[in-house]
Amino acid sequence: MRLGSGVITSRPAQATVRSKLKVPHSTRRGLVTDASAGTSDPHAYCRQFVRKHDYDSFLTSYFYPREVQSGYFAIKAFSVELATVQDNVSSAMIGKMRMQFWRDAVKGLSEGRPPKHPIALALHETSQRSKLSAYHLKRIIDARDAELHTPSHFTIDSLTSHAESTSSTVLYLLLSLLSLSSSNLSHAASHLGTAQTITTLLRALPYHAKQGRMVIPADITAKHGVKQEEVFRQGPQAQGIEDAAFEFATIAHDHLNTARDMLMKSEGSNGRVPREAMPIFLAGVPVSNYLKRLEKAGFDPFDPKLQRRDGLVALQIWKSYFTNQF
Repeated sequence: MRLGSGVITSRPAQATVRSKLKVPHSTRRGLVTDASAGTSDPHAYCRQFVRKHDYDSFLTSYFYPREVQSGYFAIKAFSVELATVQDNVSSAMIGKMRMQFWRDAVKGLSEGRPPKHPIALALHETSQRSKLSAYHLKRIIDARDAELHTPSHFTIDSLTSHAESTSSTVLYLLLSLLSLSSSNLSHAASHLGTAQTITTLLRALPYHAKQGRMVIPADITAKHGVKQEEVFRQGPQAQGIEDAAFEFATIAHDHLNTARDMLMKSEGSNGRVPREAMPIFLAGVPVSNYLKRLEKAGFDPFDPKLQRRDGLVALQIWKSYFTNQF
């Protein structure tokens, strides 16, 4: 079974029982304490926050122009902060309070009075130099707020809409940061964002299963006879989970290829991503890397090797940047 065709043919038998790897996360109290200490140097805080919680994004930061790197970390830290609210609060109500804090913070940015939170302060400084869309920032907040109550998706269309409002919107903010305005770039970013979201969910499936959450949309799991309770209790031994993971990964692969084709087959591209946009589309390298590793693991997202960082990603990102391909 291979990625690319979008059709499930056969799946190699998997006889080995693989253990599930617990993914630790910071406590809410720890995050608040770190944030309070970070107000003295907001950009350093954002950089370390991204390095700790989104190492792939930290690696791609080196290829952004130096003058916008602080803005890059501010945007990425904002995204990570919102994405982790669900796991760092004890109830949906507290989560909603946190989301309201960020709505007020975005309003404060435009009024020149950001709250004393390092990410908000860094975003404010970035907004003084670059045009950051308040609409895009609020869109991410609203999507993460909705996620507090409906963490699972019934259809792939619903998940795609969520990806558009989160990962893709972060890429739109980065396009603005680099002053790149092109419908072709935006459309490619939209597809890359969807591929990112699906890959992130597949990578985190063992963790979410332990929390009693199914991240593969119900229309896919139902097609393959996957029972959520079996996934929560049995992990890789659950019936149909690898077939469902394969179909989910194929959708990500198709979106990744669409993003590539839009950039590299456009008029005048010569089969390369526009040089000035390459830092943004380096985000596709970790996506491709994970999908290839998942394929080698027989589409078993519970394989412990997939929970470990691949040391080749940094080299792949470097190579991608200098060949203008991803």
